[in-house]
Amino acid sequence: MKPLHVALLFNSKKSLSHGPESPVDYAAEYDSEDTISGLEQALSGAGHRVTRMEGDAELLEAIRRLRPDICFNICEGLRGESRESHVPAILEMLGAPYTASGVLANALSLDKAMCKLVWRACGLPTAPFMVMHTGDEPIAPGLSFPLFLKPAREGSGMGINDRSVAHDEGELREQACWLTRAYHQPALVEAFLPGREYTIGLIGNERGIHRVPNSPLYDGRGFHAFPPLEIDVSEVEDAGGLYSSHIKSDKPLEPKYLCPAPCSSELTGEMRDLAVRAFAAIGALDVGRVDFRLDAYGNPQLLEVNTLPGVNPRYSDIVFGAQGDGMSYETLINEVLSLAVARYGLA
Repeated sequence: MKPLHVALLFNSKKSLSHGPESPVDYAAEYDSEDTISGLEQALSGAGHRVTRMEGDAELLEAIRRLRPDICFNICEGLRGESRESHVPAILEMLGAPYTASGVLANALSLDKAMCKLVWRACGLPTAPFMVMHTGDEPIAPGLSFPLFLKPAREGSGMGINDRSVAHDEGELREQACWLTRAYHQPALVEAFLPGREYTIGLIGNERGIHRVPNSPLYDGRGFHAFPPLEIDVSEVEDAGGLYSSHIKSDKPLEPKYLCPAPCSSELTGEMRDLAVRAFAAIGALDVGRVDFRLDAYGNPQLLEVNTLPGVNPRYSDIVFGAQGDGMSYETLINEVLSLAVARYGLA
């Protein structure tokens, strides 16, 4: 690939403003200097010229002036129910090429209930669920305790704490009311899955639609799924068996990251296949991560898909997945760029 001028688009933690009512994990989704510097070094190390750009309200005019060859987008957006779609929408309007998923896929992945409805329609396995807007709604038929609650439109373990598993109606309504007040959005309520939790990172696009490079790395569908990663928080103090935003942000190196995870080849193959199908079902592009938890029978159930997975070079899940597959951080980041370059015909 010829050297490109790459605009690195991000929302940094230090740029965020918040009020006294903001939840303690309000900044969990946003990027640290470690992540931004790691990306810049990976891209510039491959010969590209990199310009850093904050994904704020000035971005449209800044992109118009800069006119980069392509944008490497990791922006989470600043506000609203589809905040992860804001920067892709701006870039689409300007006709500026960019990495990773587009407007619709980012909106669907952030809204976990809508994503689960798409998966259901595609025949993919996901736990029964309902959405609570106030906490007073009747419990949906087919749901029984224990139930698991989290914000419907957040990631990075936000809103997950020691009250996230409800064992009776009182606990359910108390947690649902707190979530809707604290995060100003609905609460997702789903059947609690008692099994082990895994995540699978993947790169690629559907062949024939997005022109994946002719590489043996990719399968016949145009994707490469990394080995399953298991995050073991059993020895992390106060974790309660849950991979929360507190652990992800404040104790990221305390869990055990097991990759390839110690699971059967049959389960590995099933989860890799489901990850690709779940990713493709919402039209996601270039890079993502799909989370699973096993049900009481040992069957993998889809939890959520992250179309803007964390890419901190020291402790992000997809980075561990790539390392477990023998792929370096620099190769991972530049492969994502190459996929987007191929989609736009820039090579």
